[in-house]
Amino acid sequence: MDNREEVREFLTSRRAKTTPEQAGLPSGSRRRVPGLRRSEVAALADMSVEYYAKLERGNLAGVSPSVLEALARALRLDDAERAHLLNLAQAADGTDALTRPRRRRTTDQWKPHPSLQWTLDAITAGPAFVRNGRMDILAANQLARAFFSDVYATPGNQANLARFNFLDPASRRFYPDWDQAADIAVAILRTEAGRNPHDKDLHDLVGELSTRSDEFRTRWGAHNVRNHGTGTKRFHHQAVGDLTLAYEGLEMAAEPGLTLTIYTAEPGSPSEEGLRLLASWAATPQTPSPAPPSSS
Repeated sequence: MDNREEVREFLTSRRAKTTPEQAGLPSGSRRRVPGLRRSEVAALADMSVEYYAKLERGNLAGVSPSVLEALARALRLDDAERAHLLNLAQAADGTDALTRPRRRRTTDQWKPHPSLQWTLDAITAGPAFVRNGRMDILAANQLARAFFSDVYATPGNQANLARFNFLDPASRRFYPDWDQAADIAVAILRTEAGRNPHDKDLHDLVGELSTRSDEFRTRWGAHNVRNHGTGTKRFHHQAVGDLTLAYEGLEMAAEPGLTLTIYTAEPGSPSEEGLRLLASWAATPQTPSPAPPSSS
């Protein structure tokens, strides 16, 4: 991916999103765009307009940490956006080669270490799986395989959650909040693109999704990024119905670039009962799918 283009579009999009009111500036009556002007960002970051314009053209090579910090403050970047800016600067310098995880191709037939699979299998209360930054599911416990049965059911998804989200009609049922799920998926991929810009598999995936999905292409152009560590999501599973699950995403120290995600339900909730039913269904796949639990 072209780092200069990435930098240019990211900074331009963040400037457009930052309103004068957010930056403590008067909005004025003759403003043609809702975001900040280049001159306003330069003033807020205590740099010349010419220098900021150079940065916004994509020239981050050699920029000092203090300048990046000033730029992040001026554009009111959140933690994920700040980290993304630093990753883009590292890529521009070439220093990301020393810090980024070794690129894993989807064709490498990566397999979890036995102890990792044992750990996943020991988690029986909720789905647990390992994914990379491209959203490939690389390892899973039995409950996660049952939970993502729609993903695995279509070989074309290649056990990739982004392909499932944008190319598989079943995702519209699986994710009741489909737009939110789509936003999150693209933000994860965009974050990975900044962290690992030389990943050809990621480049190919983005190209495929951009070509085949207008929904993806529009979101990709927004340049939104996010940290996906904890939260709550709603799902509708074909076998057990509606589930509201909390999730925790844990970066794996022994496998840089991979994330262990665990879904759990609130104790005593209908979703906890739904996960128990799903576990029973997963243990006996030859039996008919159980009826979803009553919503009452």
